[in-house]
Amino acid sequence: MTGLEAEPELFRRAVATLRSVRTRPELELTEVRPPQRLAPWAFALTAEATGPADELSTGRLVLLHDPAGVDAWSGVFRLVAYVRVELDPELAADPLLPEVGWSWLVEALETAGADFLALGGTVTQTSSARFGDIAGPARTDDLELRASWTARDADLTAHGTAFYDVMATAVGLPPVGVRALR
Repeated sequence: MTGLEAEPELFRRAVATLRSVRTRPELELTEVRPPQRLAPWAFALTAEATGPADELSTGRLVLLHDPAGVDAWSGVFRLVAYVRVELDPELAADPLLPEVGWSWLVEALETAGADFLALGGTVTQTSSARFGDIAGPARTDDLELRASWTARDADLTAHGTAFYDVMATAVGLPPVGVRALR
């Protein structure tokens, strides 16, 4: 079945709440084709943010819906998030960086008031060195956060807000309404 007419009403409501989340002007969002085989219904968007020191954060948020429920999800909705951010070498050397990266997500979900369960994921640090005739900086450091969680209901406003907050935090944007001192 294809088309909006075939989509379950609960899924349509969930997508509508994600689309309605107000984002910061520094975030650029694009709806993209979702993965096709993870659930009967899916919605996806990508996000990009640039921080005050020109760090780039890219991300993807995917909503999966199975009206029959999935035991591993403990529900009918699963959100999957991926965030990648460029790091300066000093921050990349911090041994607590994975824990800090994970706390960005947990705190954003809690602060936004997202009603969730079964949160899990990974944080990966990568360093790449370029040699020879490859263009670009000699060394780059990145952090990748991959996570998924179950939303307890179709109102995903807080979940979307939390994802956008993680994107902003990752690149060092100050909280909304706060200006950084130079």
